[in-house]
Amino acid sequence: MSTLRRLIATAAAAALTHASLVHAAPSGLISAEQVADAQAASASSESHARLLQQLDRAEVVEALRARGVSAEAARERVAALTDAEAAHVALQIDQAPAGGSVLGTVVFIFVLLLVTDILGFTKVFPFTRSIR
Repeated sequence: MSTLRRLIATAAAAALTHASLVHAAPSGLISAEQVADAQAASASSESHARLLQQLDRAEVVEALRARGVSAEAARERVAALTDAEAAHVALQIDQAPAGGSVLGTVVFIFVLLLVTDILGFTKVFPFTRSIR
């Protein structure tokens, strides 16, 4: 019986020693707003970093110079963007087609010629009637 008590006492002492080494985590709950703010902060820093990375490319610098904007001024403007604006611009860059939209250009030209035909400035399409 005494060996059984000794074994139980040793096991209890070991369990209590191990339990004293474990630290309890804070018991407060994190709100959804705090999580969203933390994610937005990391996303905004990523958006600003991605925009600044685009300004490091030589072809972007040349395109800015052609439009009369210095790379330093563009960097200052990127730094002045709010987090939401930077994320919006970065999203537009991601969604923009690489070489421009050929289909969009064709549709634009078709609509332009159609409107000018209807207004009587051109006569490209035989199925339109001029309002003049």
